[in-house]
Amino acid sequence: MNKRETINGVPVTEEQISEWVTEAEAGYDVETLKKRGRGRPGRGAEPSQVVALRLTSDELAALDARAAREHKTRSELIRDALAAYAV
Repeated sequence: MNKRETINGVPVTEEQISEWVTEAEAGYDVETLKKRGRGRPGRGAEPSQVVALRLTSDELAALDARAAREHKTRSELIRDALAAYAV
């Protein structure tokens, strides 16, 4: 195996691969896998839209500082601000 193969920066070992092969050969519970879903959890009943936004470095720094103070992500802070503005 290539020594550079990693998952999240951690090298993958031959032992891990053997465990994964054994697990795959035993079979997976498809219903359990379907319930887990993929990607980020939804925010509502309908799919969300991704909107690009350009900010200056000063605006981004202010946003990050406020988000840190409020223990929120950038996205959460922006959504909160939009909700307050749109009222």
